[in-house]
Amino acid sequence: MLELKDITKRVGVLDHVSNVSLRFERGSLNVLLGPTLSGKTTLMRLMAGLDKPTSGDILVDEKSVRGQSVRKRNVAMVYQQFINYPGLTVYENIASPMRLAKLDKKTIDHQVRNAANLLKLEPYLDRTPLSLSGGQQQRTAIARALVKGADLVLLDEPLANLDYKLREELRVELPKIFAQTGSILIYATTEPQEALLLGGKTATLSQGRVTQFGNTIDVYSHPVDLETAQIFADPPLNITSVTKSGDNLQYQNRELATLNNKILNREDGQFVAALRPHHIGLKPTTTATFTLSATVSTTEITGSETFIHVKTNDEHWVVLTRGVHKVEPGQNIMLHIDPEKFYLFDQQNRLILAPDSVSKQGK
Repeated sequence: MLELKDITKRVGVLDHVSNVSLRFERGSLNVLLGPTLSGKTTLMRLMAGLDKPTSGDILVDEKSVRGQSVRKRNVAMVYQQFINYPGLTVYENIASPMRLAKLDKKTIDHQVRNAANLLKLEPYLDRTPLSLSGGQQQRTAIARALVKGADLVLLDEPLANLDYKLREELRVELPKIFAQTGSILIYATTEPQEALLLGGKTATLSQGRVTQFGNTIDVYSHPVDLETAQIFADPPLNITSVTKSGDNLQYQNRELATLNNKILNREDGQFVAALRPHHIGLKPTTTATFTLSATVSTTEITGSETFIHVKTNDEHWVVLTRGVHKVEPGQNIMLHIDPEKFYLFDQQNRLILAPDSVSKQGK
């Protein structure tokens, strides 16, 4: 078990990490999700022992390791910017941690070839890293971490340089493999979709603070506040102001939803509503009972999906819909919305209601 207790890392007058407390169990998969400069790499370096916290403590199996050097910790770390030994072959790069551990040749060979098979490196075992592509070099670094048998495995955006197909395969396979070893696996990413694909538990980070930590799907579905919801949204949330008036919720002086008991007792006034882009439709359905007129700004077609950027009531929204939809800039379209898909936040941006509990009937 790895525990961070009120960890702060200050550089000059700036806190790169501030009062972070997290607990990771053995054999668990944990994701650090946040934008660039949110504190993910700093946290990992502190866990690995590469840096020391300004305050707070780090415990492994309830024993402090704050002053312990990185060499005395059984840790493997892979960065997005891969690090390999340029003078060694791929085989020797992968074998290096096992040679340091003085394992026998048969065990080393077996482990190297297993890792090479998983990471599609078998044809390159006799080459040196500088003769490989960036993706192949990254896979070499991952393979070396895999065979080390570390108690703590830290992966800092390790799949960013890989092609799509291999990235998808490794997202499935790596957590399974490390779980079998009983390692604590901590995986940093800027991509909400990657966190969802990996599963496990997710800690959302913003400006060096952990805003929420829990089962990944729970953090995604029920963010504690608007900041967490925005971290866990790609494309971005559509955010707008709504008004509580009596027993209904209004948007732009139109009734959006009939309120349930959880918000009826609150005072009338302004609240913040957020809607995920894929919860907006271009066609009416039995549940999409609220419509809005919008003007198309631009579109992005990926092949399987279309992102439509629109302007409605002087607000810029994004619509994500399946398939290819040919709409032109300046074209007027109707947006069809299910009122129960809104997130609702109070004036302090704390979650009040999550989708499927916002309304009973929208008009």
